[in-house]
Amino acid sequence: MRDQKNQAAKEAKREEKRIAEEPAQLAREQARRETDLAREQGIQKEQAAKEAKRKEKRIAEEPAQLAREQARRQTDLAREQEIEEGQEARKLRAKKQTRE
Repeated sequence: MRDQKNQAAKEAKREEKRIAEEPAQLAREQARRETDLAREQGIQKEQAAKEAKRKEKRIAEEPAQLAREQARRQTDLAREQEIEEGQEARKLRAKKQTRE
């Protein structure tokens, strides 16, 4: 019986301690959540700033990129025309040689 009273007293004491510590625990959890939220918001702002900077860089580089692509296309076209002209010249030579 005495053990049950001691057990009940210990249990009651633990419950009182838990109740007494609960506001502090809730305050710590709230502070942690606020800190986490602030950290996430900071990360999001940083990512948005980086994305804006990348976009500005891309916009600034776009004319040069377009010029490079156009030059590449012109080079490719000129190369293809040379190949076609070379093939045509070979055909004419072959045709001329067969006539002789």
